[in-house]
Amino acid sequence: MDEDEEPRGPVGKAFRLSAADSLSIGNAVCGFLAVCVLAWSAINQLQTQSEFQSDPRYFATAVVLLLIGATCDLFDGLVARKFRASAMGAELDNLADVISFGFAPAFMVVAWAGFSHKLPLWLVLCAAVSVLVAGVVRLARFACVKTKSGDFMGLPIPMGAMTVVSIVLLFQPSYATLLGIFAVAWLMVSRIEYPKPKGNLAAVVLGWVMINVVCLIVWAADLSGGDLLIQIGACMQIALVSAIPLRVLMFKREQRKERKEADSSVR
Repeated sequence: MDEDEEPRGPVGKAFRLSAADSLSIGNAVCGFLAVCVLAWSAINQLQTQSEFQSDPRYFATAVVLLLIGATCDLFDGLVARKFRASAMGAELDNLADVISFGFAPAFMVVAWAGFSHKLPLWLVLCAAVSVLVAGVVRLARFACVKTKSGDFMGLPIPMGAMTVVSIVLLFQPSYATLLGIFAVAWLMVSRIEYPKPKGNLAAVVLGWVMINVVCLIVWAADLSGGDLLIQIGACMQIALVSAIPLRVLMFKREQRKERKEADSSVR
């Protein structure tokens, strides 16, 4: 009777975790720990002080955890293609991304601006919710819609999360910075295509992540030049995310111009 009741076929395979699934789970754990670090920082300071002031050490720790999660997310697909992939690999990957790149950066926005008393709390919560909702919609659309070019439609959620983190680390809470966070959320659900990291591009992305980790460690350790490094890294991240849509729009404009010229020459 026990043997007859044991799951078989695709259902049985779904219970087996592959190496890629372990990376996805590691990504989710990193996102959860990042939220715990930020929550502990807020609770500890509010218990000992009348006002909350963000501690760079806690924020740096949370960001390093998110970068480690991003590294796991970068490699889980590569490992799945190289070795065996389980039946629930794609679902695990999306669920982990929701935690690390949807909920964690949204919570970071609340910790950054929600206790500052510089902005209405409802507006801060709207900005945080926009990041979370855009991330969830982005992942759901990614699972259902495939582009002809194979690139990402909309800003990939790990890059969107890192851009939100860059805004938090670089600027003080203000209406302008919240507008930037809303813009990042819009980019995630937009139709703008972003190149998928493959081959050399994947190596460049990994190198970029490792450089950011080093900059954050130098900044958190309060070493000489740490503030400058973190500012340069955050500015480059924001500039990269802003430049890609402009380049895509210019490229499409050139394509439309070429098609019009070709049509006119045929006539």
